[in-house]
Amino acid sequence: MPESLQDLKVAILVDNGFEQVEMTEPKSALEAAGAKALIVSPQSQQVQGWQTKQWGDQFHVDVPLDMADPDQFDALLLPGGVMNPDKLRMQPDAVEFARAFILQGKPVAAICHGPWLLVEANAVKGKTLTSWPSLQTDIRNAGGHWVDQDAVVDGALLTSRKPDDLPIFNQRMVSLFAEKSRKATAAGRVAKGQTVG
Repeated sequence: MPESLQDLKVAILVDNGFEQVEMTEPKSALEAAGAKALIVSPQSQQVQGWQTKQWGDQFHVDVPLDMADPDQFDALLLPGGVMNPDKLRMQPDAVEFARAFILQGKPVAAICHGPWLLVEANAVKGKTLTSWPSLQTDIRNAGGHWVDQDAVVDGALLTSRKPDDLPIFNQRMVSLFAEKSRKATAAGRVAKGQTVG
């Protein structure tokens, strides 16, 4: 039986220059599983992707970053591309947005250069993760353990290396988000005094 992400709300945090396929394919996988995946960006109306060596398509921004509340989302997706996370990690609002998911124990999926933002958010210390190879020194310097694998899950964090890893990344992302969603729902029932069956 396929994993269900019904009623799950996922923030996709991007700025101009995100690797387009690293946003569109995971977004499609999330939506196919029933999640509501919304683009959050410092850009207020449109944000532009990057397709390997040239500018890609424009995408509608669902929630401008300055209006985005991490409490309104269940999970976070961080696509890569070199320009996108490099811009995001220079913006305190973006760093704080990502850090909030980590602090709340919500699932985060980051691919390629996406973990750069997690380094800036002090979110990789003691974690095992992967990324585009050029980030490994940054990750190690931030206290993380870098490995060269197609996809790595450590607690609520999923990381992957590159577009070629998208099939396994998408599969594990949906599974991770579904697992964390079930646990959060169960915890909510316990907090309300309901039995968990």
